[in-house]
Amino acid sequence: MSLAELPAEMSLTLTSEHEMIRQTARDFAQNEIAQIAAEHDESGEFPFETVKKMGALGLMGIEVPEEYGGAGLDTLSYVLALEEVSKVDASHGTIMSVNNSLFCNGIYLFGTEAQKKKYLFNVASGKKIGAYSLTEPMSGSDSGTMKSRAVREGDSYIIDGRKSWVTSAPVADYILLFTMTTPEKKHKGVTAFLIDTDQPGFNQGKKEPKLGIRASATSEIVFDNYRCSAENRLGQEGDGFKIAMTVLDAGRIGIASQALGIAEAAYEASIKYMGEREAFGQKIGQFQGLQFKIADMKTRIEASRLLIYNAALAKMRGKQTGARYTLEASMAKLFASETAMFCAHEAVQIHGGMGYSKELPVERYFRDAKITEIYEGTSEIQRMVIARQELGLR
Repeated sequence: MSLAELPAEMSLTLTSEHEMIRQTARDFAQNEIAQIAAEHDESGEFPFETVKKMGALGLMGIEVPEEYGGAGLDTLSYVLALEEVSKVDASHGTIMSVNNSLFCNGIYLFGTEAQKKKYLFNVASGKKIGAYSLTEPMSGSDSGTMKSRAVREGDSYIIDGRKSWVTSAPVADYILLFTMTTPEKKHKGVTAFLIDTDQPGFNQGKKEPKLGIRASATSEIVFDNYRCSAENRLGQEGDGFKIAMTVLDAGRIGIASQALGIAEAAYEASIKYMGEREAFGQKIGQFQGLQFKIADMKTRIEASRLLIYNAALAKMRGKQTGARYTLEASMAKLFASETAMFCAHEAVQIHGGMGYSKELPVERYFRDAKITEIYEGTSEIQRMVIARQELGLR
């Protein structure tokens, strides 16, 4: 589906409500997050206070209906808000994205009414924090080889194993877990569960010493004879891979929006610096070589924005028709993440030595940008998904 195929009532014209949510997110990010971003990046401390405030504003469950604790807004509102938050600090953007796209979206789409009331309301309202766990030490994109296990025992499952790179795990109250129930079926043997992290048998593993998004807590988690009620199974046995991939479609739109925010921050910092810095008797913005960098950055940013909006509208239309938006989400994620890295790299180059210094946030943009090319599916995986969609190899 392309933008031209959208019905008239679903266009790229932002409504007053869209403008309001964007301005609300922008004001909050500038007034509350900007002043603490560098400090939390340096310390790696999770920003509990600002995350709670984000929840109070409705930013932790934007698309979740109000009856389940969310703001009841659409996908376009979500990407606008996430872009503004990520523009100031990608760590807050990561926390917001996981909570919205991966945890809340997964339960809203596949959870029972009881599961929604128990797990969705508090997370969507920001009172609790949710996480999503698919990756293992030896199983990343190839989820059919995961080693963790859930074995049925009466009305419960006994879960054992180690998961890795779980965003928000050290602070999460609940985790959407994907693990094997029927290993011989490979990816068709994966099942999803809702995990309470305060129950016996759940343990935090090592915290990851990351290059970027350092205020976003990430760690391994370890299950040792963890007893999970069958009532906490999300969907049926073997539905896990389908659930994980459906949720990742939404997650990729979120990461694309985060990447756009990082790219814009790097671009705006470069514009400002080029208007201030002088060399050889003139502002460096007068040099054509640097002007070309600005032209390339701006063009990629606007192309990313259109791909993201296209994916958001495809998701909105999918709610009405049931159609998947895998292609649109992967294209947006691929291009926006590579744009973030491109713009951050160019920003460091434009700033020269100051771009390499922690005195300015440009080096943080550079470090934060890289992860957008990796999580929620690497650029290589996105290219594979796009090609398979176009070749009909689904």
